[in-house]
Amino acid sequence: MGHRIFTTPFASVYPAYVNKVERKGRTQAELDEVITWLTGYDEEALGRHLEGGTTFEDFFASAHLNPKVSAITGTVCGVRVEEVEDPLMQKIRYLDKLVDELAKGKAMEKVLRS
Repeated sequence: MGHRIFTTPFASVYPAYVNKVERKGRTQAELDEVITWLTGYDEEALGRHLEGGTTFEDFFASAHLNPKVSAITGTVCGVRVEEVEDPLMQKIRYLDKLVDELAKGKAMEKVLRS
């Protein structure tokens, strides 16, 4: 049995990501840049997923993760992202970590592992 977040629509969590980064002075465009960097989606594909009610499971199933994804390390909710065993949960945690870094004011090139 998978975690509840797997079947949660990505679009239902996206506004929380937007609020989190905007409260810290970042923009929705920067958030979208981070999401497209991680997933390989362009803005159009991201929009389709948001409008279509895609679950996290399906959102990441068709994503082409950035080759630098292994450089995303650290903790989210007390869990080290590089140690998450479930592949889907790890992808969700990667996204959470990137959103956290963006909200904390990290430079975009650092968030995008440039």
